[in-house]
Amino acid sequence: MTVTESNLPHGRDSLTEDLRWRGLIQDSTGLDELRELLDGGRASFYVGFDPTAPSLHVGHLMQVTTARRLQLAGHRPLLLVGGATGQIGDPKESAERTLNPPEVVAGWVQRIRDQLAPFVSYTGENAAQPVNNLDWTGEMSVVEFLRDVGKHFPVNKMLAREVVKARLETGISFTEFSYQLLQAHDFFELHRRYGCQLQYGGSDQWGNITAGVDYIRRRGAGPVQAFVTPLVTKSDGTKFGKTEGGAVWLDPEMTSPYAFYQFWLNADDRDVVRYLRYFSFRSREELEELEKATAERPQARLAQRALAEELTTLVHGEREMAQAVAASQALFGRGALDDLSPETLRAALTEAGLVHLTELPDVAGLLKESGLVPSTKEARRVIVEGGAYVNNTRISEVDATVAPEDLLHGRYLVLRRGKRSFAGVELRK
Repeated sequence: MTVTESNLPHGRDSLTEDLRWRGLIQDSTGLDELRELLDGGRASFYVGFDPTAPSLHVGHLMQVTTARRLQLAGHRPLLLVGGATGQIGDPKESAERTLNPPEVVAGWVQRIRDQLAPFVSYTGENAAQPVNNLDWTGEMSVVEFLRDVGKHFPVNKMLAREVVKARLETGISFTEFSYQLLQAHDFFELHRRYGCQLQYGGSDQWGNITAGVDYIRRRGAGPVQAFVTPLVTKSDGTKFGKTEGGAVWLDPEMTSPYAFYQFWLNADDRDVVRYLRYFSFRSREELEELEKATAERPQARLAQRALAEELTTLVHGEREMAQAVAASQALFGRGALDDLSPETLRAALTEAGLVHLTELPDVAGLLKESGLVPSTKEARRVIVEGGAYVNNTRISEVDATVAPEDLLHGRYLVLRRGKRSFAGVELRK
């Protein structure tokens, strides 16, 4: 990834103004100072990810794409995956975190570092640098930590944090209470070692981040700047990044590229324009045109398709994006099912509802077993009325059967009732 003029914000906006227009700066240590830093030359910045799972999820995309955005504008990313902080855990308002074994955390560190690699460039003048806070935290003794770090943190300020206040009645361990010191010390070490001048993160990290800014000042270093991005929400009140199947992960083994594509394609009309501003790398002019077209023809879902295609390509590559688009079309009779890879077909059918059979009944029985109809009688009625399809072929005979050669990739059938209801069958021998 090479930084060129075409990578920079288009038209009338500086980088800072582009970030503000997109809604990516909720709070900052000072807009004038931030503007001077981001618009005035090359700066080193850091964003952190704690390895609390074997993969990042779409909730992390705000920070991942913002890192890419800043690097494209000429700044240098320091991508921290917390081998130390991941063993501690940022306090939650509800309860104490379960501590994962150090060897598990170490494995997750490497997985997440690998996962971040496609989003940034590790070459060039502003090459990204992967960092691990275990490199400096792991070698500190308890006495060094208390003298060199703890001395600079007034407990009254730490107690004032909302998440700490929420936990005072139910209890909070010294381990989680100390997390803020670890994160603040990370900022200091990155400033000392790499000249890091900026930290950003999600709005829930504002207290931790400003504690780092203050800690650097107390240690006679700096000045440094910080900003936080907003919490990504959904208009219907459900949690962003969650589906009925759970979290939407960036790892293709945990969430298939097809399911990832469908997550964005199904974005609510009330949310999609905001998501485009947050995550898309289209220019302001292009997004405003798309927003206008979406407002005029919401039924075309132009914004959803643009967002799904761009992010699926960014996370999984062009080939997987093309397969996801092809699957979306083929399942509804607008493309060839034979063109889909076994992995994509299975992922799509799993999302729709995939039943496993050891032998194949007739088509009426398949419709019933798949859950598309409640009974064999209803299945026969659907067939007579012309609403039953197997592999996108309309079935007209009530006693129709399928042959082994009809199975896609030797094991799958795509069943459809009408235009929009479909399910899958997998034959297991």
